[in-house]
Amino acid sequence: MAISLTDIKARVSAAGERHGRGPSDVSLIAVSKVQPNERVAAVLDEGHRVFGENRVQEAEGKWPTFRRTYSNVELHLIGPLQTNKVRAAMELFDVIQVVDRAKLAKAIARVADETGKCPELFVQVNTGDEDQKAGVSLDDVDALVAECRSLDLPVRGLMCLPPVGEAASLHFALLKKVADRNDLAGLSMGMSGDFEEAIAQGATHVRVGSAIFGARDYG
Repeated sequence: MAISLTDIKARVSAAGERHGRGPSDVSLIAVSKVQPNERVAAVLDEGHRVFGENRVQEAEGKWPTFRRTYSNVELHLIGPLQTNKVRAAMELFDVIQVVDRAKLAKAIARVADETGKCPELFVQVNTGDEDQKAGVSLDDVDALVAECRSLDLPVRGLMCLPPVGEAASLHFALLKKVADRNDLAGLSMGMSGDFEEAIAQGATHVRVGSAIFGARDYG
């Protein structure tokens, strides 16, 4: 059940204030994957402009049209990215949060060299070391960040998806520690059920979907 964009924004702001954060310190990403266009348009009509999508192909089918109507949209890719989709992703997204391997970083760098532009990037970290989940392992994060920097890529932060059934706050704190040692300010962590915990641990971006839009229909 959707709560409402206004209520979620109020909770984000209140959580930030509790932990000494300013109004612009935490960005609310409205996760619009698999949502009907009318729900997305309703959120756009309320003035929200930061959105997240999981799949390049789905985003290609909706956001070029929305951008012709709504200005200043900031679009984040938050789902796995295949190397053969890199060019399309870089044309469409303002931020790619899912850099998780050197091969992908090199593919992004090649397109950036060709086009002269590159979205902001986050490195996705598999904090729970889950075989079925994307993200670089904790042992390899530092090397991947260094690789991205050697390619002159604009790495701004880290992203994670904590394991289901484990205390999310422990994973948020761990991601903050890894970010600090790599001198990265951005932390994309926290979703509908735990974004306030993420803000307490230093999140700069929280990804909220169903609490804003309502339950997704995958049918």
